[in-house]
Amino acid sequence: YLNMAKICSINSSNNDATTGDIITVTIGATVPTGFEHTAAEEIKEKIGVDARISKDRGRVYFPITTDKLFQVHLLRSVDNLFVVVEEYDHYQFKESKEETLMELQQLASKLSWTNALEVWKLNRTLKKKKGYRKGGNGNKVKPTSEATDAAAADTEQQELLQGASAAESQTKAESTPDVDSSAQDSGEAAPPEAKLIKFRVTCNRAGDKHSFSSNEAARDFGGAVQEFFQWKADMTKFDVEVLLNIHNEEVIIGIALTEESLHRRNISHFGPTTLRSTLCYGMLRLCKPQVSDIILDPMCGTGAIPLEGAIEFNSSFYIAGDNYDMAVNRTVNNICHIQKRRAEKGSASGLPIDTVRWDLCNLPVRTSSVDIIITDMPFGKRMGSKKKNWDLYPSCLREMARVCRPGSGKAVLLTQDKKCFSKAISRMGGLWKKLLTVWVNVGGLHAGVYLLKRTGATPASLQTSNPLCPLNSNCSLPCVLI
Repeated sequence: YLNMAKICSINSSNNDATTGDIITVTIGATVPTGFEHTAAEEIKEKIGVDARISKDRGRVYFPITTDKLFQVHLLRSVDNLFVVVEEYDHYQFKESKEETLMELQQLASKLSWTNALEVWKLNRTLKKKKGYRKGGNGNKVKPTSEATDAAAADTEQQELLQGASAAESQTKAESTPDVDSSAQDSGEAAPPEAKLIKFRVTCNRAGDKHSFSSNEAARDFGGAVQEFFQWKADMTKFDVEVLLNIHNEEVIIGIALTEESLHRRNISHFGPTTLRSTLCYGMLRLCKPQVSDIILDPMCGTGAIPLEGAIEFNSSFYIAGDNYDMAVNRTVNNICHIQKRRAEKGSASGLPIDTVRWDLCNLPVRTSSVDIIITDMPFGKRMGSKKKNWDLYPSCLREMARVCRPGSGKAVLLTQDKKCFSKAISRMGGLWKKLLTVWVNVGGLHAGVYLLKRTGATPASLQTSNPLCPLNSNCSLPCVLI
C-alpha cells in the first residue's frame, strides 16, 4: 500500500507539472570523447544555453525547458540523450559491498522522479509524432537526418514543433493519472488501453575504488526501482531505460531519451571501419567549412565524413574518393539511401557531393584547387598495416599538399598511428603546419584528430614537374583539357 501511495503521488505531481507552467530539467548527452567542447559550442549555438562538461570524459550537461525539448533532437554532435533525475558530485560509498548495495536500493525510493518521468513521456510523444517506432531496443529505427539541410531543417523543426504542441495539448487534456504508471497497480481491473511499463537499468561505471561491479549495482538498484514503481523488468523490449552513471565519486541517475545512438543516422551500408556520424561532425566543425569551399575526402570508406558534411554544411561541395571499388560502391549506396529518405520526406533530395575511384597518391585533381581535406587515415589495424603506413603516409601527405590551396588550405586527419604520422609530417619540408590535436577514442583505440594548415611552401615535385599538365604536376604525359 505504501508503494501504491507513492506511485499515485508521483502521477498526481506529474499531472500538476504538465498542466501547470513549463518546467526546467537538466539534459545529459554522451558525445565522442575529445569533442566535448565542440558539443558545448553546438548546444550554445542551437539552444542558447551553456553546457557543463562532465568530469567523466564523453558527457556534457545542459538545462532546457520542456517547451524546447524538441531542439535536443536537432543536435548533431551527441550520441545519446537522457534526462537527469538526480546527481551527486561527491557520493560517499560505504566500505563494504553489502552496505553500498543496500544504500543503492534505498536510494531508488528517495529520488524525485516526477519531472524526469514527465520529460520522458513528452519525449515519447515527440518521437511518435515524428514517426519513430516505440518499444525499446526491440523495435529501433534510425533517426532521420534531414534537419541539416536548410529546407529539411525547417521541415524537421516544424514536425518537432507540431509534436511538442500535440504533446502539450494531449497531456493538458488528461485529468486522470497516466495508465502507464498507475492503472496496473490499482485493485480494479485495468482498462483495455492500460499498459504495463517495462524497464531496465543500465549501469556505466568508471573508477577502481568501488567495492561492487556494474552488474551488481544495476541488479540491486533495478530491483528497488521495480519494487517502487511495480514495473516489469525486460532487458530487450523495454519502455524506460534507467541509467546509473558512476564515475569515481560522481553518481548521476537519469532516464534515456534516445532508443538508439544518433551516430547511426546516415549510414545504411557499413564497412569495417565506418566512423560515427557524430565524430565526423566534430571533425567538420574543426575545419569550419565556408560557402563554396571544395572539400575532399581521399580515403572516404563508406562516405561517412562527406555525407555528414553535405547534409550539415551544405554550402560547400564534397568529393569522396577511394581506391577500393567496394568502398566507392558503399558510398554511392549511402548517398542514394539519404536521397531517397529525403525525397520521401518531401525535402530536396539533391546533395552537394560526388564520388570517384582514384589512387590517393596520384589524385586526378587540379593543383591548388582544394580548400579542405578531411579524412580517416588507415590505422594499420583493421585496414592496411603499420609497415605499409610508413610508405603510405608520406606519399598521401605530399599529394594532399599538392592539391590543397597554399596559405589558406586546411586538413583534418584522423589516425591512431601517431608515431608514423608525426614522422611523415616532419619530412614534408614545411608544407604542413600543425595547429591543433584533439585526442579521441575510436572503438577503444586512442587516436588523434590533427588540424593542419597548408603553408605557402611549394612541394619539390612541382618545381621540376611538367608545367603543361594542369591536373597533376607529377604527370609526364601530354594531355588536353576539354
